[in-house]
Amino acid sequence: MAKISPDNIIVAIDVGTTKICVIVAQYIDANNIELLGIGKSHSDGLSKGVVVDVARTIQSIKSAVKEAEIMAGFAIESACIGISGAHIQSRNSMGMVPIAHRQVRAADIARVIESAKAIQLAPGQQILHVLPQYFLLDGHSKVRDPLGMHGIRLEVQAHIILGSVASVQNLVVCCERAGVKVSDIILEQLASADAVLSDDERELGVGVLDIGGGTSDLALYQHGSIRHTMVLPIAGNHFTNDVAVGLRTTIADAERVKREYGIANIDLMVQDDLIEVEMVQGSQKNIVYLHELVAILQPRAQELLELVHAEIVRHKLEQFIISGLVITGGGSLLGGMKELAQSIFAVPVRIGSPRLSYGMPVLLQSPIYATGYGLVMHTLKKRYKKDTADAQGLMIQRVFERMKGWVSDFF
Repeated sequence: MAKISPDNIIVAIDVGTTKICVIVAQYIDANNIELLGIGKSHSDGLSKGVVVDVARTIQSIKSAVKEAEIMAGFAIESACIGISGAHIQSRNSMGMVPIAHRQVRAADIARVIESAKAIQLAPGQQILHVLPQYFLLDGHSKVRDPLGMHGIRLEVQAHIILGSVASVQNLVVCCERAGVKVSDIILEQLASADAVLSDDERELGVGVLDIGGGTSDLALYQHGSIRHTMVLPIAGNHFTNDVAVGLRTTIADAERVKREYGIANIDLMVQDDLIEVEMVQGSQKNIVYLHELVAILQPRAQELLELVHAEIVRHKLEQFIISGLVITGGGSLLGGMKELAQSIFAVPVRIGSPRLSYGMPVLLQSPIYATGYGLVMHTLKKRYKKDTADAQGLMIQRVFERMKGWVSDFF
């Protein structure tokens, strides 16, 4: 077992609208991590992915962190956190720079990505991610990784994720007041995609829709890179509230009924069961039919999925979901969501659970943990890419120096 040190510890915090999930893992190598701790608490103080009550959010984070610390056996000092919310926006941008030494180095790639960031920002916005979609060398064919290639001009097409400065700062402040330093901020649908998508799906073209408690997050991939992102402020809590209003029951019992009996597609209802619900006063019970619950849930589910489909059609993105749509998050567990999505999108649809390729426990093999596990995977990939890029850059530099030596030997 590798020695536990701050350098090989990955901590991820999924700060969601309905739950806070903390995952602590030990980085062993590019292909191996070991789970050290998990902490989970009910989320108070957030609405639609945005902090609305700092004190309650801090307390929720502290509770989940404490549970993870007890399991891991040491104090958590820093973590990467997931972010979502209706304030998230995205756009594509081009960048271009001359190649300094006629051979692309890591510094050239960094400069061209930096040039793609030169966009006009609305007041109160900041850039969260700059995600290269492809590179061009001297205006020719698209290249995924230009490192080490020769040319004069390097261009990049990048997908830029923007967020509200205030919303980001509020989330960071809550984590830091809970005793955890924020090492990185990651868009939640990127994390979910890392958890549930296969390499083939990313290559052929796929959509991932993470239906959480406060927001539903969409990301489209093709040729191995991100193509489009969107955040919708419609998610699981809206289903629960609709049930509470429609059945005149409490929020807590509406959540229970949704989880135990919820179906989003009337065609899947086998029999019209009777369901006992708690009256909104909290002192009496009422009996309702299952079809009454379905009549509430199906229109909301259909509204959500049709809004996502309309976004794809409006931006002419149908070619990016050739291999289908993957639905994940707690909202994906609602019965009939898969079948309803297939009828709306007319593509294959599956429910996405974390692809536990690193020996992680079966406990995490549920769509509700997709974002938390994905944050760990995303951090691991970034660390591996950095280590690989550093090693490749050093190797190329050494080979180039040797080649210069060979040339000088001839003259």
